[in-house]
Amino acid sequence: MRVFSATDVGQLRKSNEDYIFTSLDPVGNLPNLFVVADGMGGHNAGEVASHLGVSALIESIKNNNNFNPVKIVRSAVSAANRAVFQMAASDEALSGMGTTMVVASVSGDWLYVANVGDSRLYHTGGDFIKQVTMDHSLIAEMVRIGELSPEEGKNHPDKNIITRAIGTAEKVQTDFFDLKLESGQQFVMCSDGLSNMVEDEDILRIVRESLDAGENPAAKLVDCANANGGRDNISVIVVDMHTDEVSEC
Repeated sequence: MRVFSATDVGQLRKSNEDYIFTSLDPVGNLPNLFVVADGMGGHNAGEVASHLGVSALIESIKNNNNFNPVKIVRSAVSAANRAVFQMAASDEALSGMGTTMVVASVSGDWLYVANVGDSRLYHTGGDFIKQVTMDHSLIAEMVRIGELSPEEGKNHPDKNIITRAIGTAEKVQTDFFDLKLESGQQFVMCSDGLSNMVEDEDILRIVRESLDAGENPAAKLVDCANANGGRDNISVIVVDMHTDEVSEC
């Protein structure tokens, strides 16, 4: 298993409110852990929310004696939500802050995924790319119920309004997914600074070409998002299910 990651402020923002975490080593009872968080809130509150949320998530995982990955992550996301919500309530300057979060861990051949918000996880391999997570955003929900077509939703002015986030309410609802991975496949985790700037087909192409060339696909995806305008912070983790290597870039 090879892990590549990159994060960048983008072309228009003054600070990076995204936060990423990768570990091929065990974290608590999870054999590995990968997280992308995209903070929101004024006066750098988004940066506080993403850092605090991921830190609280990791601490909860380390202290959880369970061995079921879904139960471990469910509890950890709740802990992250409490930490961000309580800090926002205690400091007026941080009021209303929150963060998206997509969390993944691989156990054997199985990938376990949790998400809140519109940061994504894609499953890629060969000539396919599939979005595994479901965006918790106003426009994505309108597309799902048929009020907008996917094409109309893609460039809608309200596409960045999210309907779920870590820390914006006392309790949070988390979606969970699992899928079987095969050697030679990948999964790509990203903030919307990538998915809003780079088409899915281009994500697949860049991942495939970068891996074939021995380059960092996460860095190449960030470069592409910036070349397309870089309107937001950009964060990417690419995990390649390569059987005879264990490395982190």
